[in-house]
Amino acid sequence: MFITITEAALEKLQNLEWKREHAPRIDADIAGGCGLFVKFSLIFDEPRRNDIVIKYGEITIQIDPFTKRYLDNETQIDYSEEHQFSVGERFASGACSIEFV
Repeated sequence: MFITITEAALEKLQNLEWKREHAPRIDADIAGGCGLFVKFSLIFDEPRRNDIVIKYGEITIQIDPFTKRYLDNETQIDYSEEHQFSVGERFASGACSIEFV
């Protein structure tokens, strides 16, 4: 897995006032029924026991094993004033099976 942080996102993370016990975490918001929709976001949370930790100088990014399953091999974290932090691309699966007996 390869995580890149754009200059804009890195600058924003370095300038944010956040408590050291709360680090940035990539979080997956899963929705579905017939099919699956995954949206990634960057939240600030306490470390968890099984987190994968990626360091960028003073910045650490946490990813839990559940979220890691849905991330692409290459994921980018970006920042813009309009959209705030954006992580990777949304994942959608329209697969739905119906079994007739």
